[in-house]
Amino acid sequence: MNVDELVRDSLREQAAEQPPLAADFAARVLTVRRRRRTRRLATVAAATAAVVAVAVAVPLLDSGKDEVRLATEMNRSDIIAHADQSPPRDLIAAGDVALAAWYTLETVVSKDEDTAVRQRSYRILDQKTGKYVADSRWSWVAVAPGMRTAAVLEKDLPADRIGILDLLTGEVERWILADRGVAGVEFSADGTELVATTYSKNPDVLTKAGNDVDGDGKKNDFIPIWSESYRTGFYVVDVDSGRTEWSETAPEKEEELRSVNSRQDFSFSGDGKLVRSGLSAEPYDQYYDLKGNKVDKPAAEKHLTWSVEARLSPNGKLAAGGFAGGARTTASEILDPATGKRLHKVRGQQLLAWADDKRLIAWDIAPGDNEFRNSLVLVTIGSDRTIPLSGARKGNDGAPGRWNPVFATR
Repeated sequence: MNVDELVRDSLREQAAEQPPLAADFAARVLTVRRRRRTRRLATVAAATAAVVAVAVAVPLLDSGKDEVRLATEMNRSDIIAHADQSPPRDLIAAGDVALAAWYTLETVVSKDEDTAVRQRSYRILDQKTGKYVADSRWSWVAVAPGMRTAAVLEKDLPADRIGILDLLTGEVERWILADRGVAGVEFSADGTELVATTYSKNPDVLTKAGNDVDGDGKKNDFIPIWSESYRTGFYVVDVDSGRTEWSETAPEKEEELRSVNSRQDFSFSGDGKLVRSGLSAEPYDQYYDLKGNKVDKPAAEKHLTWSVEARLSPNGKLAAGGFAGGARTTASEILDPATGKRLHKVRGQQLLAWADDKRLIAWDIAPGDNEFRNSLVLVTIGSDRTIPLSGARKGNDGAPGRWNPVFATR
């Protein structure tokens, strides 16, 4: 009997001694493995335990059938780039992060032509094929760490339920009901919770500008409703159980409305103990405890700003900053989170996501090119070299067909 046969027989004996497994046990094991993924070498004992657990949980391996695997697991290359694609058609990834979806914005005018809605059209990574596939059902998509599921909202906002979408089948696994209308959802860093922002009205409604805003010679343009906020609070949602707890946030005072957009969604702080939303003026972020009370910025995030999406590095030792300035090519800052002091300059118009503790995905433009013709690139601290990940976007900000990325850890 060879080693493979000994291992197989041992696993069969262990499986026979186990009580019957729940129907979704395999999926839960795989999800936990993805969430707890680490680049550090595990001990031999831990690795052995993981092998045993998976072998017991997924008996299809012994029967000769293929284990169901995600496209992001099938291709674990450090860098997956498609510099000839804009918008992307095939999986893009770097380090621990992948482009999970992308969307375009469209202005949908009401029948009476007095108002309009800025609506998102999504293409989501199909985990069977590794391609981005249009899904017109959703007004909002947030992808969980591990990229097996996504939280989705239907077209009419605010929505009265949150869907948990299986990215392998494209079907909604279950719905989480909400007594108050939800218009935005975001996952916590570990994927176990959602923060769902509630609104009394659709925050994406536009009003007639009365003048030619985009310069096309027509006076039928629509703009956001400034100095008005319909935000009412937020739910904290336990993803596994579907349990929800809503907290009300006090309406903004008149002087505060100048720095709050009509859509100003909440997201979790890095440790998940607070929620935060952006401000267009100092201090650029407002934090709340989980009861809806305003609190000071946590020390680790004191020097972060809402406009820079990358925020803290995975190890928490570096902070993504804004435009560094002073260079012929675009450059951004890397800061000390404790002091706000600039530690490094890296290429990039805008830092979007940390690929690991030394590399980030950013928007960047080729030297001498138009500022709006930007593409996704991988930048490295301490290097001026960039690696193109996508082709360049076309059109000005907000132009029809201009795509916007949604990232998630893979």
